[in-house]
Amino acid sequence: MFVIDKEVLNKGLIIFRRGDVLHREFYCRVRVQHERRYKTIALKTEDRTTARTLAQDAQVEVRYAVKHDMPIFNRSFREVADEYLRIMERRKDLGEVSLHRYKNLQSRLNGVLNDYVGTKQVHLITQEIWKEYPSWRRANGKGRIRERISDSTIGAEMTVFNSVMSYAIQKRYVPASHRFDGKPKLKGSRRDEFTVEEYRKLHSFGRGWIKKHKKVTTHEDGQVTEEMVDNGPVAVWYRTMCYNFVLIMCNTGMRPVEAKNLRWRDVTTAQDRDKRDIVVLFVQGKDKSRKLVAPASVGDYLDRVRKLSKATKPDDFVFTIINGKPAKFLYCDTVEDLLKEAGLRIGPGEIPRTTYCFRHTYATMRLSEGVDVYILAEQMGTSVKMIEQHYGHVNTIKHADRVLMGMTGWELVREPGDDSKAAAKAAKAAATRDRAGRSGLSKSRNSRRS
Repeated sequence: MFVIDKEVLNKGLIIFRRGDVLHREFYCRVRVQHERRYKTIALKTEDRTTARTLAQDAQVEVRYAVKHDMPIFNRSFREVADEYLRIMERRKDLGEVSLHRYKNLQSRLNGVLNDYVGTKQVHLITQEIWKEYPSWRRANGKGRIRERISDSTIGAEMTVFNSVMSYAIQKRYVPASHRFDGKPKLKGSRRDEFTVEEYRKLHSFGRGWIKKHKKVTTHEDGQVTEEMVDNGPVAVWYRTMCYNFVLIMCNTGMRPVEAKNLRWRDVTTAQDRDKRDIVVLFVQGKDKSRKLVAPASVGDYLDRVRKLSKATKPDDFVFTIINGKPAKFLYCDTVEDLLKEAGLRIGPGEIPRTTYCFRHTYATMRLSEGVDVYILAEQMGTSVKMIEQHYGHVNTIKHADRVLMGMTGWELVREPGDDSKAAAKAAKAAATRDRAGRSGLSKSRNSRRS
């Protein structure tokens, strides 16, 4: 900025004109108390006397704002977000922030948050605007797999939103009163797991689905017909890969990101205490890694994947596309097709099922089989609290005999393959309790009569 006609009015206050503009209007520059910063204000007058008066008024307003912790500089959310990102980039270069976290911040700030409040002045972003974000997000965006936005996604975006506003408070762009009061409570929307029957259906349906697909034809007279048509070699390859991917996910409980990061060097075999063969997978998520164990059948599924793949070296990724490159989206479209054609896409909660449902299915089945919650939490790389929070309903079903103890008119139904001796034992115990109860009741009546 080229300054001309400069005049010092007092310490920390000057008026001037700009030589790089066509008009002759005055500006003033006010020093902010206790800081090495200045606020420049357009006075919009060519009269010097009027400019002096307006400049002195501006200085009083700046001092009042400083005293009462009010915003001095007008900045848009986009400008503050860019400044915040530059700081986070430096921290990333110093190793204080992971590359993943930086990219996550960059993606959200340059995407939906910029669309929502990017042009709005940061001091005008109120608690009401903050609370309205979930509703706006659901109405104006789509999820990763062309479906409703999950609450976890909205929560993550609001965390980033809050970080920028906290930074604005720290830099005194807005007063401390602009700090948001927690996140709005979001209704839980955990996607449904597959029941045992649904998993069996998915397993058996998938075998025929690999080679054929349903072709729907609408004729000129409006009649709709369906026929099964053979798939081409490319479709067969992807469907075979997808089918084995589903079986692996349901039998390991891996997160999708862990499956995406899995390499052949991470797959090993071992034996348990009973000398049975097991598969050991070293899985890595966003920030953590762990080992999980799986039955020998998972090794068979992985062998099928290896035969299909063009990338089988130790450093190659397990799940790839047909040319051997990593499968970034883990066959999400093919998984969607499988679930739709099997009639399993929408769960009881009316929420579309996705790849993550395979992890829910694993957890539910393991708990139903009596696996200790602490061991399962370690296997799945999560907390006991999270297991209890999301899968507490499984305990009610698992302990139905205890919940319904003493009630008549019910029987415990076990899935095919369960231990029949255990079922017989439970039935016998229930009958014994009923006889004991009737005997005690009879004795009580006799004692009252006597």
